[in-house]
Amino acid sequence: MPDSQRVDTAVRGSTTIEELMDRFPDGRALALMSRLGWPCGHCAARSTEPLSLAAKRHGNPVRAAIECFRALGEGGPTEEALEGARARPRRSPDPSRAWLRSARRYRRTD
Repeated sequence: MPDSQRVDTAVRGSTTIEELMDRFPDGRALALMSRLGWPCGHCAARSTEPLSLAAKRHGNPVRAAIECFRALGEGGPTEEALEGARARPRRSPDPSRAWLRSARRYRRTD
């Protein structure tokens, strides 16, 4: 088959959510999104949102998430790979520190 007619099936960070859903019509991509905590299958942006952006939005390590979707073609990701791709908890800022910064900014100098 000439290179001009070859279809690129590699999963990359630029692969959109909708392309993933089309590549795996049996629901494997949607099941993986669900396991990662992504509601992307129902999102209106799925036709234009790349995989790397979806991972960033949902707090997942980008490279690990892409590797999990690449593994769908070979039977699916391992539990270890899934654990590495799950969202990392973000540390919430201490509200009292934010209040102190604000108070210092507007401190009177009379």
